[in-house]
Amino acid sequence: MPVIKEIKDTDISDLQFFRGYSEPQLLHWNEPLPGIFIAESPKVIERAVKGGYEAISLLMNRRDIDGEAAGIIEMCSDTPVYTGDSDTIVSLTGFKLIRGALCAMKRKTLPSAEDICRKARRIAVLENVVNPTNIGAIFRSAAALNMDAVLLTQGCCDPLYRRSSRVSMGTVFQVPWTYMKTSVTDTDMLNSLGFKTAAMALEENSVNINDKKLMSEDRIAVIMGTEGDGLSRETIEKSDYTVCIPMSHGVDSLNVAAASAVAFWQLGNNKNQIL
Repeated sequence: MPVIKEIKDTDISDLQFFRGYSEPQLLHWNEPLPGIFIAESPKVIERAVKGGYEAISLLMNRRDIDGEAAGIIEMCSDTPVYTGDSDTIVSLTGFKLIRGALCAMKRKTLPSAEDICRKARRIAVLENVVNPTNIGAIFRSAAALNMDAVLLTQGCCDPLYRRSSRVSMGTVFQVPWTYMKTSVTDTDMLNSLGFKTAAMALEENSVNINDKKLMSEDRIAVIMGTEGDGLSRETIEKSDYTVCIPMSHGVDSLNVAAASAVAFWQLGNNKNQIL
């Protein structure tokens, strides 16, 4: 049976992860072991739990106990649930809770890039994408449009940051992902795993995204660059393909999250599952 506790003292230890700590601080909480993250909204929490992440404590407005968050309370039956009115929650977290629930959760040890790519046909590679909203939107598109995994360079925003996972609707817990060891895309590693690399960039030698040779490749790594500057020159020059999305009305490019949806739709639909 879940234990529901009315908040009378915001200084108790079970509430420490919701109180005043930045997400980078939570990330490094148990170093060298994996740290903590905060999941927001019943859907995100549900997908995190189903993805094997362990809940530490739940926080929600009193009105949501029998509402949107009821299923989460039942799912996390051994997790303490703390509740109070909106003012109490704001005084604890510093923001108004509008998505039903927060859950402090334990991170898992990330797999290696080789491990998550071994059985993949189509992967997304994000090079120094720093906006958490973009990260979340890209993961949602990756999950919906047949990407088997996501790799991130060291400069990328953490997919488990609260805003990223919320925007992704919890798909960050469904699509395998990990960080590469490099600050730019390790195209040599991808090639060694049998992937052809497709750098999304506006270059004179770019091929159209529906290029027949590109579409016929057995394994493709779709590489997306940082907001504003795009991909590094090193990544573009070392990639097997430079790929563009045709534009109209004088528009030169799309936001990286929008471009990812187009690229994943076009290239992800050609994948075949490895048996």
